Amino acid sequence: MSNGSNSYSTSLEPIVSLSGLHRIYQLAGEDIHAVNNVTLDVWPGQMTAVVGRSGSGKTTLLNLIAGLDTPTEGEVWVLGRNLGQMSERERLDLRLNRLGFIFQSFGLMPLLSARENIGVPLRMRGMDPKEREAQIDEALAWVGLTERAHHRPYELSGGEQQRVAIARAVAETCALVLADEPTGQLDTRTGRRVLDLLRRLVEEKGVSLLIVTHDPQVMAEADVVHEMRDGQLIETRIKNGVAVPGL
Repeated sequence: MSNGSNSYSTSLEPIVSLSGLHRIYQLAGEDIHAVNNVTLDVWPGQMTAVVGRSGSGKTTLLNLIAGLDTPTEGEVWVLGRNLGQMSERERLDLRLNRLGFIFQSFGLMPLLSARENIGVPLRMRGMDPKEREAQIDEALAWVGLTERAHHRPYELSGGEQQRVAIARAVAETCALVLADEPTGQLDTRTGRRVLDLLRRLVEEKGVSLLIVTHDPQVMAEADVVHEMRDGQLIETRIKNGVAVPGL
């Protein structure tokens, strides 16, 4: 587990760098520009949000960063690696060992307990069982769910399920966490509690967090907000006091 110190600094290279990025789909013989010439950097140790209405291209952008989709044109660099020059196996290893994911639908396996869900990626890495169980225990305590460790997802509230998903990212000790509408299925109060945990993930664990969202609470909390419309980046807003190199 991280000791809470931030392994990255905004004086270093961006943790994600997109250059002239396009993703074009064919629909009924027409070109659909889901992502249209997007260039942006995501800096380490910050909470960055990509916002926009449904259909703006933000989820496609997240999939491109995760290596789940391939750009039509342009480059995607993640953790110093050019995804376009990596094999599918290398991209899979990147997702397994360096990236964490938090989903709107929580992404938990319904027949597994909270602690078993947290342990899935650690098992896939082949981690030593003793170390794995210690990291699971620490992650559960960090999100305040130790007493719910053996409950299955259907026995947990929506907020608790999302906290399990966050605990999974904590246990993985990932450099970068990608979150797709993490508060989208939660009421305002529960969403605020989850958002507080995400902020702690950045500040206490040194994780870089990239969130795709339309939640005003997330937009207000994020250090940097990139707004998309019709596949294009139309505005970048930076919170007062946040240092972004080159801006």
